[in-house]
Amino acid sequence: MKLVFSWLKEFVDIDIEPEKVAELLTLKGLEVGECYPVGTGLDKIIAGKILKIKKHPNADRLYICDVDTGKKTVSVVCSAPNLKEGMIAPIALPGTRLPNGIEIKKVKIKGVESEGMLLAEDELSLTDDHSGIMELPSDVSPGTSINQALPLEDWVLDIEITPNRGDCASVIGIAREVSAITGTPLKLPDMSYPETEERADQIGSVFIEEPDKCRRYCAGIIKDVTIKPSPFWMRYRLYLSGIRAINNIVDITNYVMLEMGQPLHAFDLSRLKGKKIIVRCAKEDEEFTTLDGITHKLKPEILLICDAERPVALAGIMGGLNSEIEETTKDVFLEAAFFDPITIRRGAKLLGISTEASYRFERGVDIEGVVKGLKRAIYLMHKLAGGRPAKGIIDNYPRPYKPVSIILDPHKANRFLGTELKKEEIKKHLTALYMSVKETDDNRFEVIPPSFRTDIAREVDLFEEIARLNGYENIPSTLPYIKPSEEEEARELEFEKKVKDIMVGMGYTEIITYSFISPEYRKSVGIPANFVKIINPLTKDQSVMRTSLVPGMLETIKTNINYGEPNLKLFEVGKLFFDDKDNKVKEKLSLCAGITGLYERKSWYSNERKADFYDIKGAVETLLKSISPKSFSFKRDVPPVWYEEEEYCVVESEGKRLGQLGKVAEDVLNSLDIEQDIYLMEIDLELLLDHFIEPVRFKPFSRFPAVYRDISVVVRKDVESKKIEEIIKDVGGEIVEAVHLFDLYEGGKIAPSEKALGFRIWFRSMKGTLEKKEVDEIYEKMIKEVLEKTGGRLREA
Repeated sequence: MKLVFSWLKEFVDIDIEPEKVAELLTLKGLEVGECYPVGTGLDKIIAGKILKIKKHPNADRLYICDVDTGKKTVSVVCSAPNLKEGMIAPIALPGTRLPNGIEIKKVKIKGVESEGMLLAEDELSLTDDHSGIMELPSDVSPGTSINQALPLEDWVLDIEITPNRGDCASVIGIAREVSAITGTPLKLPDMSYPETEERADQIGSVFIEEPDKCRRYCAGIIKDVTIKPSPFWMRYRLYLSGIRAINNIVDITNYVMLEMGQPLHAFDLSRLKGKKIIVRCAKEDEEFTTLDGITHKLKPEILLICDAERPVALAGIMGGLNSEIEETTKDVFLEAAFFDPITIRRGAKLLGISTEASYRFERGVDIEGVVKGLKRAIYLMHKLAGGRPAKGIIDNYPRPYKPVSIILDPHKANRFLGTELKKEEIKKHLTALYMSVKETDDNRFEVIPPSFRTDIAREVDLFEEIARLNGYENIPSTLPYIKPSEEEEARELEFEKKVKDIMVGMGYTEIITYSFISPEYRKSVGIPANFVKIINPLTKDQSVMRTSLVPGMLETIKTNINYGEPNLKLFEVGKLFFDDKDNKVKEKLSLCAGITGLYERKSWYSNERKADFYDIKGAVETLLKSISPKSFSFKRDVPPVWYEEEEYCVVESEGKRLGQLGKVAEDVLNSLDIEQDIYLMEIDLELLLDHFIEPVRFKPFSRFPAVYRDISVVVRKDVESKKIEEIIKDVGGEIVEAVHLFDLYEGGKIAPSEKALGFRIWFRSMKGTLEKKEVDEIYEKMIKEVLEKTGGRLREA
């Protein structure tokens, strides 16, 4: 929330620099993200009085203005529609630099010399209004700097409001905090106004059909208003707070919302059928057009404000086109209400709408402050729009607020906080926060929080408030007592840590992505679609739980590439979520790793090399060999749509599929605008833990020497090297210690449909030294079996 500092000082009289206030608020739990000056750099912009206006001889839409600048009269060419003689307006003379960086020079416009520039509010960066030049008060003397004429120099504090502190989403809410911190009294704004004899409840009526969702609805009626632009001071504060000015009536509702934290909505009374308000839930697929011109199909979870015939607003979110304030509006029906935070949050998420009003209703407004906000707005409509308020207000309050009573033990509070505060100090802190504090017979306090503190419901909440006001920095540092755990570390956590350590050891960097993804990944990537849907998604792009780590990996790679880092080795360990047939959520721990770009950079001792399929395959081998002695194998299979068929395989052990790896399909890369190859591996860590992991046991080394033999065979290209290794091991049995593929040759005298594979075989026995004859017999049998079962031949020298 953006807080204008001068606005804050209207309610709490402090003589503290803005940066110091920002520091105090941050130390008390309200983080100020930014604190910056506004309205500066305008000291050379002066007030000018327009003495005479005449038509430009060479342009129909231009005028020549004689402007008194205090020292001399200058001629200025201008096209503003609101020019009038006697008007006081800001003028920039030649040599002046505007806030947007433009330097004013003496120029000729259509043949007429212009000696300056009359300025609109947006050209001064004061508001976004460019409808005409800015009009200054008539009593400002020509030549006066506009910084002296108007209070423009100010500060803005951008405060991060936590979800539980809806009471701070207003100027008065922050003023209450500053008052409590500094001990300075809080001043409330004027809410008094004269009333007509006609009663508000005789003009209009309010009916609440959903008292659980609308716990209070108040309304005031103001007649004979004049619709016009708001005064500059109001538009300036709204602009600094991030809200666009519209007209005086709408601006007042926004102004009071920012000032008091109570969202309001103004209806044109003549457009309310039956001059009646009915609060009800929407019907299935009922349609409603909001102020932004968008027509929405509604769900029964959405709360509506209706007149006698039709909906006129989405409760707590946005009004409708059919009852908005127009230039012809004379009578206003002004709404102030308390809507259930969960109802508003759910409705806003369903519609994909977020407004300043819904932001506050979702966090909870002050149910006892509804009337105050209403009366403040009526006061301003009387002052700024000439309105005549009807007598009294309409107040439909079916279930009045019941204060929460909390028993606080000061000794317990000190033990919890590690402090030694006296009872009087505790009472002082809580009283400063507008809580009722009474001492009970057993030396404890009965504390009643104010209605605007909806976040305080338990004793521990009071502990936090005591700590805040006393100062977190004043709590002594102590080491907590931690009882040593008698339980072993969870096997799953230990395993997960080991997997991460291995991946990091191979040069991969861990990433953490959102568990929420868009269902559109089903189309672009092709991941499993049995999604777990989120009832209250943050956005439409995060509306389902992920069924694969691949989307997060690809998006992270894409982001890094876009930021100029194309060479990546990344991994993520995370949960996948599946909706099974019984509508229960099934979770699975998974590993995904990706590699793209260069695997090796060019150096003095090696050339650069791009990552390929065998790099990701090597990572899988290293991982599996590092965590288990069990054997595994890679096999071809039909790939899912996000892999290329030619560079894809699965990894298995004992008939169970542990994962898959391969090159990402070109169609997927194109859909994500990625222009370089990516290789991925996906490993089912739960299956790996349950069925693959077993203790590594030491196997004694043989004390006898090894015998080596090489074999080179020519086979068809579709014959896998793994098959030949398995044949060699089957024939050799226990005396074959290892088989290593050391050569792959294609081309030359080898046919295009063939390849030559070279293997080195280690023979070694645990029982004794192997005889040459024994090894040769087994070796010859190996060659025969390999040639018969593969259809190959020995490669000629």
